[in-house]
Amino acid sequence: MPTLFDPIRIGDIELATRLVMAPLTRNRAAPGQVPAPLAAEYYAQRANPATGAGLIITEASQVSPMGQGYLDTPGIHNAEQVAGWKRITEAVHARGGRIVIQLWHVGRVSHVSLLPDGQSPVAPSAIQANTKTYTREGFQPTSMPRELRLDELPGIVEDYRRAARLAMEAGFDGVEVHAANGYLLDQFLRDGSNHRTDAYGGPIENRARLLLEVMRAVTAEIGAGRTGVRLSPVTPSNDAYDSNPQPLFNYVVEQLAPMGLAYLHVVEGQTGGARDLTDQGRPFDYAQLRQRFPGPWMVNNGYDRQMALDAVASGAADLVSVGRAFIANPDLGRRWRENAPLNALDPSTLYGGGAKGYTDYPTLDQQPVASA
Repeated sequence: MPTLFDPIRIGDIELATRLVMAPLTRNRAAPGQVPAPLAAEYYAQRANPATGAGLIITEASQVSPMGQGYLDTPGIHNAEQVAGWKRITEAVHARGGRIVIQLWHVGRVSHVSLLPDGQSPVAPSAIQANTKTYTREGFQPTSMPRELRLDELPGIVEDYRRAARLAMEAGFDGVEVHAANGYLLDQFLRDGSNHRTDAYGGPIENRARLLLEVMRAVTAEIGAGRTGVRLSPVTPSNDAYDSNPQPLFNYVVEQLAPMGLAYLHVVEGQTGGARDLTDQGRPFDYAQLRQRFPGPWMVNNGYDRQMALDAVASGAADLVSVGRAFIANPDLGRRWRENAPLNALDPSTLYGGGAKGYTDYPTLDQQPVASA
């Protein structure tokens, strides 16, 4: 069986290892939601596959101005943002790395102060999310959304298609469509947030329609071999809820399977919580999903070194994505190869700010900070 540090081909992308840096929101974009110059250093520090990640998935990046849900998150919908991302992809490729961008529309998980002209967030149904978002005034409850009209949905699909094309112009190796964690595409999937009575609501086939239209549009634009997708079947994040997620996600994966995607990225369980239970405490069987998907299978949620090694060695996963450990350890790949101690994470610097807690974590070759 392969190991975590063996190469793998995912669609059209060759990776030197199967260790992946997960998408991580850091709230450090420059004005205009342009990736800041410091982000190039941040990603480049983690790009060398001998010491860092075999693949980097960027922080989630909105596909339109209406897709923004948090302060200072980057976009991928105009020329200035493309130029900012191009500096990053060039820095990553100079280190021998591979990088894909996560395409994002937050839907109802937003606030009027973050949206053009103070507009209300959009959603499958006018149901306010029981969660908070980060604004210039700090954390605030999300705003009441309005229901997207049927004639607006083709525009949402077009936003994703255009963002995928711009990602290629920016030099990315591919894209990951964010259909997880209670954001717009996930909101359409779930009966807790989707109460529509038209062709995009009600039965599972209808609720999955928008996601599948987005995936077809993106793969037609840039090729399936450069397109991945992220799902989180049982997450309660951002008030995500479905009364019966097993048949829902079985169907979704069945429909994704023939597309020939580069990979499917699945968040196992509740972030920081149980892996094999729904938010109602009922069992969820990830094996049923994997049986339905013939392509590369990426797993995520709290994997430590031994868990990651075991997942790949056992065949339970083809790739493992890791988040917070990569924040504090730019050379996590080397540390895991050598079973070396890890830097401790400073939670106070996760969101917003500058270099502190972003580009100043030391490597093994530098003066270490306190180990954990």
